[in-house]
Amino acid sequence: MKILMVGRGVIATIYGWALHQAGHDVEFSVRPGRAATYGDTVDLDLLDTRRRVWGQRVVEKWPVRYREALEPDHGFDLIVLSVPHHRLTEAAAFLAPRVGQATVLVFGNLWTEPTAAIGALPLDRIAWGFPQAGGGFDADGVLRGMLLPSVVFGTLGQPPTDRERAVRQAFREAGLRIKERTDFRGWLWVHFVSDAGLLSQGLRRGSLSRLAGSTTALREGLLTGRELLPLLEARGLDLRRHRVAVLPFRTPWLTAPVLAWLTAHFALARVSLTAHSDPDAEEPREVCRDTLAEARRLGVSVPRLEAAEPHFAREGTGRV
Repeated sequence: MKILMVGRGVIATIYGWALHQAGHDVEFSVRPGRAATYGDTVDLDLLDTRRRVWGQRVVEKWPVRYREALEPDHGFDLIVLSVPHHRLTEAAAFLAPRVGQATVLVFGNLWTEPTAAIGALPLDRIAWGFPQAGGGFDADGVLRGMLLPSVVFGTLGQPPTDRERAVRQAFREAGLRIKERTDFRGWLWVHFVSDAGLLSQGLRRGSLSRLAGSTTALREGLLTGRELLPLLEARGLDLRRHRVAVLPFRTPWLTAPVLAWLTAHFALARVSLTAHSDPDAEEPREVCRDTLAEARRLGVSVPRLEAAEPHFAREGTGRV
């Protein structure tokens, strides 16, 4: 399969590498002038858990190819669109007239209605997924991260189309297990507010990584997530369909010490926290801002998230 990864962020790079390993032809779409800045290789230092429970460390220079322009006759079979949720509208608008015959995998967080989030992208060309990997580029440009053995795919209430099944098969060929979510819209929203709960507490402490090993900090993050569950119900989400996903927030007195112990002793458990430790990253703030703005719009009380607002409010405003 000929695959285009939009951007050269952490998720695009990790999964681009995994798909390339499986024999797929992978390129990266980047802004004009970025190819020379990035260089011809990516330095990888990854913990790959696809075949070993505790992971296999991969350290290599991976040669990559870029394109700074995209015409509709590009010939790609799959375009992987993994961008921060607040940049999806812009990315979709750029991509819409350039899709060609490709399937577009929307691969990341969403907080708006999925069909609205993709703008003019043709709905019959869309596949929906969510990565199970993370990490960051260090000061030397090395991507330090981890690839988990599964990836999440879902639909908006209909069985997967032939296009969607072909995308799943490509990821299976890369050695990844597929987790299916039939109510993918709801699953994404539950995931979004769980991120908001933990990220807000990470921002209060200067970094999400500071939650690792801390029962108190993790409990506060879980309690923040729990107070956001009524917000999902106010949006019309039936939480009974997502009992497993919301269970950690229902029982924070039990979940927090377990998470604290795991993140203190096991690198695999820590990665979801340490992978988001950039104090200048905008996406964590945008997640919290958008969640709080929606709570205010719907009149849902979220005191813990409001208490954290000074740490994610736009500079000079004091508000989201």
